[in-house]
Amino acid sequence: MAGHATAQERLFALRETIARLEGKTPMLVAEEQRERGKNPAVLTSRRVSLGIADVDAALEGGLPLDGMTEVRTSMMRDAGAGSGLVLALAALIQKQTGASALLWISDRVSNGEAGLPYPVGLAQYGVQVEHFLHAAPRTLEDALWLAETAAASGALAATILEIRGNPSSFGLSESRRLSLRAKAARRPILLLRHAGEEEASSALFRFHAASAPASERVLHTGAMLGGSIGFPVFRLILEKSRNPAPLSLLLEWNSHDRQFSHARRSEPSRLSTHAATHPGTRFPVSVDGPDRTPAVGRLLAFDRAS
Repeated sequence: MAGHATAQERLFALRETIARLEGKTPMLVAEEQRERGKNPAVLTSRRVSLGIADVDAALEGGLPLDGMTEVRTSMMRDAGAGSGLVLALAALIQKQTGASALLWISDRVSNGEAGLPYPVGLAQYGVQVEHFLHAAPRTLEDALWLAETAAASGALAATILEIRGNPSSFGLSESRRLSLRAKAARRPILLLRHAGEEEASSALFRFHAASAPASERVLHTGAMLGGSIGFPVFRLILEKSRNPAPLSLLLEWNSHDRQFSHARRSEPSRLSTHAATHPGTRFPVSVDGPDRTPAVGRLLAFDRAS
């Protein structure tokens, strides 16, 4: 009996040590252990299904609700694709969890280049905007503090942190702190990185997002409306996961039903043409000197500022 008690004490001490390393409190660990005894699948249920079997399998059951997921774009011109994917994931979290409060935190650089969230557009994208909050701290350090505090509060369906590039003040240690806050509070953090390079991160999963041609709109009869624009399509690469190789896929977001589906390969538009925009005979290159400067288009004169 004494040996059994000693083994139990060592086991409890080991669990507490692991809990501290993972940023959990011993009370939270004990609660999870009790819930596991009641329902062994309780810990694996902290996922949001994307509704696509192969994607959910790659995500080990779906988007984690107690961790951080990162969405990265390579260039600012894909900011719309990255923001759209994050909004789609947030809308999916709202739909499946029943929670509605969202906090979008932007650094000042992202605000200047990618713009601010537009409530009408958010609603059309499928996000419940009644409890949508937006914050624009002056410094990235303030944005990180706000993201950690918001996630630790446990009052939000999701916390979204939007940054640009790979700033020196946001490295692996800061990423680790965000992940620990999300795990301890059992609330998701969505990290949106515009024009960022691939780097070490504590996010459980990382998507590389880029824009892709949208399919034509489907009529109620099932026919395709020629020349129309359907739901948004994302060209995604699951860069970080337990898969041996990155997963590449095209996903379409149905904002009305708030669900993902595999996108159809878009057909070339019947309105497109391979002919030159300005057809005509090209003049030969000058052989005895530079040619005249080509016209740059119409010019508009503005009044002087001073």
